[in-house]
Amino acid sequence: MKRTLTIFSVLLALGDSAFPQKAAEPAPAPPAEIDEVVVDGASEQIIAGALRWLAAQQRANGSWTVNARSNEHPVAMTGYVLLAYMASGNLPEEGDYAKQVKAGMEFLLDSIGVDGQYRGVDGGRYMYNHGIATIALGELYGQTKHPAIREKLQRAIRLIVTTQSAKGDHRGGWRYQPRPGDADISITVLQVVALRAAKNAGLDVPQQTIDDAVNYVRRCSVKGGGGFAYQAGQGGAGYARTAAAIYSLQVCGHYDDPLVKAGSQYLFQHKADRQHWAYGSNYAGPAQYMIGGETWRRWYDFMKQSIIPTVKRDGDKYYWEDGQIGPVYATACFTTILAMPWHYIPLYQR
Repeated sequence: MKRTLTIFSVLLALGDSAFPQKAAEPAPAPPAEIDEVVVDGASEQIIAGALRWLAAQQRANGSWTVNARSNEHPVAMTGYVLLAYMASGNLPEEGDYAKQVKAGMEFLLDSIGVDGQYRGVDGGRYMYNHGIATIALGELYGQTKHPAIREKLQRAIRLIVTTQSAKGDHRGGWRYQPRPGDADISITVLQVVALRAAKNAGLDVPQQTIDDAVNYVRRCSVKGGGGFAYQAGQGGAGYARTAAAIYSLQVCGHYDDPLVKAGSQYLFQHKADRQHWAYGSNYAGPAQYMIGGETWRRWYDFMKQSIIPTVKRDGDKYYWEDGQIGPVYATACFTTILAMPWHYIPLYQR
């Protein structure tokens, strides 16, 4: 297991309940310079408390929603929380939170209909929910080869493939509805990552679909400045959309694309932009991680300095508030970012 002596020492100090005693094996080792970034004791204690808080928010049916008082977005929130648990070494049969992960996985699988759509999703922004839930299932299948996942995951992937836009400047992208039409970067990133996770896991994903998506992302780049627009050929650059774009390019294998380097620099220049900040940072984290080296070290230090002071405590539990979506979303995203140096999510490895 690829962790440092410092981390094991902190685990002993925090006690058995601080973190899973049995964890999944880490993903293949990333470049050596990425290993120079480690999860320190303070961050590990917060991760442990955040996992406890998330476990306490899980519904009886295995789902998570935006907060304890709302039934909103169970499919999307369950996807985000499952990624946070996986980033911390938990799988359906491994880790102290195996029970929670298995229940969340079963909720998502039970939600998939014969047409590949998830039931119980607000139709207005359907593909957003579809994308993140399918990413979570793709990563779960890739790491476990759980027999219950493959067939339903293939249905969800087939829906993504058949709803890709094929017209004009929107060709290769996706929009909110599960049908071909126009496109934007915020929806496209989730479908691209879901496709790559499924392909990595051995599912049938047409390469042309991925190639067309990459070309759409590239067309969203804004000349001069390194940023990306919300839609191809329209609008100005922004923090969240740029993070989504360079994340998309890298998970599709375009690590050395000049647009990635320029986009990374744009993120550093605009890191004080707090519009959609949690959302954008959830993409910026893995994007900078895959670049590695000094870029990743600087970004991880910046994220720690930004999110640790804002964490809230409830006994031995920790969580974050988010003024736009809710505490479950923010806690899942920030926990995933803090845990990234443990290298548990194969999707983020080159």
